[in-house]
Amino acid sequence: MAEAPGQAPGPGEAPAVPPVPPEAEIGPLGRDLGPNGDLDGDLDGGQDRDPERDPGRDPDSARDSGPDAAPGRLQELDERAEDDRGYDDLRKVHQLVHNNFYGVVDASGAAFGFGTAPSPGLAPGTIEPEEAGRALRFHLPPQPCFDEALARLRENALVVLTGQDNCGRGAGSLALLREILGEDARLRSLSPANALAELAQSKDLRPGQGYVILDYVGELNVEAVQAYAIGRLSEELRRKGSYLVITAGEATRRRLALRDHCVTWRAPDPLELFEHCRNLLPHADIAPETERELRERVGERRRPADIVAAAVALSREGPEKALDTLRDRCRELVRELFRKQPSADDLIPLAALAFLEGLPERTFEKECAALVAHVRDWELSGGAPAEEPDGAARETVHGAVAQQSRARWKERAVGLVTVERRAGPGRDEGRSERRLVFTDPRVREFVIEELYDLYGYELWYPLRRWLGDLALTGDLETRTEVARGVALLARHALVEVDENMLKVWSEGLTSGRVTAALTLQFMCDVEHLAPQALNIALGWTHNSGQGRAVTAAMALTGRLGSLYRLDALEMLTFLTQRGERIAVAAHRSLVLLLQTAEQEPDRAVFILRYVRTVLARTAKGSRERSITLRTALQLLEAAELNSSDPLTAALLRTVPGSARHLGSLWADVLHSGNRSRAVRALCRTLVQLRDDPAVTGAVCELGEAMRAAMSGRQWSALCHHLSIALRHPDYAIPGARRLARVLIGSLRGRAPVDSGRPTASLIPPNPFLSAQGGRSK
Repeated sequence: MAEAPGQAPGPGEAPAVPPVPPEAEIGPLGRDLGPNGDLDGDLDGGQDRDPERDPGRDPDSARDSGPDAAPGRLQELDERAEDDRGYDDLRKVHQLVHNNFYGVVDASGAAFGFGTAPSPGLAPGTIEPEEAGRALRFHLPPQPCFDEALARLRENALVVLTGQDNCGRGAGSLALLREILGEDARLRSLSPANALAELAQSKDLRPGQGYVILDYVGELNVEAVQAYAIGRLSEELRRKGSYLVITAGEATRRRLALRDHCVTWRAPDPLELFEHCRNLLPHADIAPETERELRERVGERRRPADIVAAAVALSREGPEKALDTLRDRCRELVRELFRKQPSADDLIPLAALAFLEGLPERTFEKECAALVAHVRDWELSGGAPAEEPDGAARETVHGAVAQQSRARWKERAVGLVTVERRAGPGRDEGRSERRLVFTDPRVREFVIEELYDLYGYELWYPLRRWLGDLALTGDLETRTEVARGVALLARHALVEVDENMLKVWSEGLTSGRVTAALTLQFMCDVEHLAPQALNIALGWTHNSGQGRAVTAAMALTGRLGSLYRLDALEMLTFLTQRGERIAVAAHRSLVLLLQTAEQEPDRAVFILRYVRTVLARTAKGSRERSITLRTALQLLEAAELNSSDPLTAALLRTVPGSARHLGSLWADVLHSGNRSRAVRALCRTLVQLRDDPAVTGAVCELGEAMRAAMSGRQWSALCHHLSIALRHPDYAIPGARRLARVLIGSLRGRAPVDSGRPTASLIPPNPFLSAQGGRSK
């Protein structure tokens, strides 16, 4: 029988809880208590009793999984199980290559080099004046395209810079905006997925602001951008005194809506740029003969970044280092190998290694033999020889057993391939084994580039079939390397990769969908491919079937979600509104996004703030709010990426500002039918933090944020729930109770207006009599 309001509790009874009005969205406490005084009778992971009040639970799951389940439901459960395996694979890859996704990226030809950061503006957000200044330190405006683009920008407030990749379009866009707005202007980079037709109506356009969209790839809907929409955007920009510069590939010039705003951008003269850089750097003595060779090498280059690198090397390390930078010995070795027109015996293993570098030698040899079989099948079916682009007589692959194939690597790829002993994932050094690797990380890209430039259908048809087999049947380590290799191929054959590989894999088996998602992740290592990867993933979410939508959700984690964080969050939130299978995948991706952001404080806070904002905008009782509450709950319950410890504890310990957002999310979930799970998550967090005195301030801030989002009665109810939960053996630990007193006592002296006793007293200083000998975690 419920206790009357204001009646004092009897001996051994729990403190009374004031009645809570219906609008508070928190029911009477007794509805959550089990026969043993536990919340829901199960603090070890049970869900709330009422499935309608827990949007994360399928009320028909138990019924439909029995022997009489409908075939359609069984198929759905099988698909969900497949998706679970896919996310398990994805999580393992994130754990193994976390530094590749979120740290320094090794990518030749990209702005992501060793020790360098992405170019300003690649990730949407604010470009500070200092950041733009560093990017433009050696900038030399190319003429006459710079003046032409500047005149267009002044007249229309909008210009589109087209041209070849790596010609300096990105730096040119910043230089144009700074020329008009001044060097102290804070510029704003917009997502390449922005719909230009909607931008004119957006509240994001601010007066006197400079905007840039790098590597714009077009709209998902080809009819979305019409000439009148671009005219409206230009008019709105002029009205607000703002300016927009878009960079895009040469194909953009053929789009009628943008044609009148395009200017072809060209790199500056290489010798002029070289001299410009030398004038800005400390002088370096150089012999006349060496200078002539240096200038000759510089004249052969067209990529501004290469010329700047040579000038910097000349100033800091001398002429020989500058020449080494321009000679690029690594690229020359690869080209020399292919000029010799290697036989099939040498070509096929080299092609296989380009997509399977670093695998155990025994695995590589098995898969290489499979590629040989694909080539033989193609030739027996009437195809042309694989190794000779000019149709010359081929040297057949024969006598494999007598060839001493492992020793042949010393002859077939001199200076390019070596053998290392490496331990596999989870193995110690005693279990290491031989692995074939390239001597320089860039060799892999150069080999794929030469294969694509020199060989045609006769090689690439069996090679694609082989890659397709590996994407579906290979183990996780093999499929990860396939994804890396295909991402390198996309630098030279994006359309072919998209049409013949990604589209096929993204709607097939789980193994193929994971490979497709990882390929998009690795494509982000190159700046001009990152927007293409985003566009492909977003395209899979529109009328492309459940399989591709789930693949898109997988792809939007990791590097892609880190780079385009707002696009990823908005699309995943949209996918949570779709069917059950897609919604579950989207929720798992949102959790993965937060797990992988643990070492990036700004991104972690961004994710928490985004979910908090979505919750604030949803109506109480609406389907959207229930779905977002489920997202918030899963974030609060999540474990760290590399352990089973609560992620919330790690965020409170390492991410400043996270306590305020976590407190708001906890308050919202505690107001819903998921409050028991939320209390358990809170208890697990306190247990994890119990021995860390440095987090006391963060826990106090967490309590302040939760209290600010609750009424007095809701706060009292939380105190009561928490006091009961801490009786459970898993949580009845002195350190956890101390932190709970910090959490509740963070507003000591500010008792809830509706409560008759101090808040802090609800977490007693002495151990609960009913919780004897709490377990140590």
